[in-house]
Amino acid sequence: MADITIPELGESITVGTIAKWLKREGDPVRAGDLLLELETDKVNLEISAETDGVLASVLKREGDTVAVGETVAVIREGGDASASPPAAAASAARTAGEVAAHAGEAVPVAGPDQGKASRPQDIAKREAERQAARSAEENGPVSASPAARRLAREQGIDLERVKGRDPFGRVYSEDVRSYRSMPAEKKPVAGGDRGQASQSGDNGADSGRSVERQRMSRRRLTIAKRLVQAQQTAAMLTTFNEVDMSAIIELRKRRKDSFKEKHDVGLGFMSFFTKAVIGALKAQPLLNAEIDGDEVIIKKFFDIGIAIAAKEGLVVPVVRGADRLSFAEIERRIGELAAKARSNSLKLDDLQGGSFTITNGGVFGSLLSTPILNTPQVGILGMHRIQLRPVAIDEERMENRPMMYIALSYDHQIVDGSKGVRFLVTVKELLEDPEALLLEG
Repeated sequence: MADITIPELGESITVGTIAKWLKREGDPVRAGDLLLELETDKVNLEISAETDGVLASVLKREGDTVAVGETVAVIREGGDASASPPAAAASAARTAGEVAAHAGEAVPVAGPDQGKASRPQDIAKREAERQAARSAEENGPVSASPAARRLAREQGIDLERVKGRDPFGRVYSEDVRSYRSMPAEKKPVAGGDRGQASQSGDNGADSGRSVERQRMSRRRLTIAKRLVQAQQTAAMLTTFNEVDMSAIIELRKRRKDSFKEKHDVGLGFMSFFTKAVIGALKAQPLLNAEIDGDEVIIKKFFDIGIAIAAKEGLVVPVVRGADRLSFAEIERRIGELAAKARSNSLKLDDLQGGSFTITNGGVFGSLLSTPILNTPQVGILGMHRIQLRPVAIDEERMENRPMMYIALSYDHQIVDGSKGVRFLVTVKELLEDPEALLLEG
């Protein structure tokens, strides 16, 4: 037997949640086959088999929290599909039972004198009954597959109301889907208090006050915890300014085609902002630092985190050594990280060790916001929507200009207000004079 355990997950990650089993009990597996998908605080990881055999036992279900080093399954080495008669027979019995139920016939039970042809069915029945009893004992009064429980939980459906087609009473995901699509008046009521439940308005759909209860993902829980932690541990302050984006927009219009042709990547706004932030960090190094007890660690490198909205929640992959990259290299790296975030293929190395963060709420239409620190960093720059606004050119002239509000949140414990304001002014000046970004390197 070979145990499947949760491997070391990286810095500061000690637990995860089983998001999805890719193999079932009784399935043959080969070394390298993907067994399960594990959701951690930062990324989703796939765990593979290290030996050939049969997945003999699954010890943890989808949605369970598991720790590093914990055993989640057992592989019987050297087996194949035929080496797991209980699981295969149980599946066969389930199929035979469904066919018999539709035909109005009873499922035959093998006796000792009925011959070898009927014995697998007898084994199957006993094994299925044993598994159903174990599942009921572990999961409550309703025997249901992990997929069915997860679907019911996501849809806010009481499993006691769902009638399964399995002859042994186990509920599967297809049964939950059938129940969900059933007209409200035909849906059964759970338990023995059916009349009382109906009178008390227990069915939210009938009363017009339906709700949906969703379990928070591990990443969402971690995001929530870290945001609250940032508010509680940092003396967070936000200062604002606005940038006239005319010069950058004009430069992009003139250079975007030749830039694309030469570098095979588009010239966006993020490379300008990254370069401007690096210039401002060089002028105000305390914003490129972190607090460690009673000491301040000032970082001499510029690993800039770029906040990206992924399906599972906000992630902040890091552009490392951004001060040594060209505009094209920055744009290309951000594009690669964004693609990996959307495909849920970021690695832990992509997310660790940033020194300052940039977040762009403007892509969603935000006009103004106060970004929250990405601890242990002590500074974060918020970009916002570009909007035409009337601007006074001098005492007599007004012009409509493409303006953007920018916000700097910083930890007042080590960054004085004057330094925070100067940082933001430096960012503004560099953006309004793009040629100065070249001089900043």
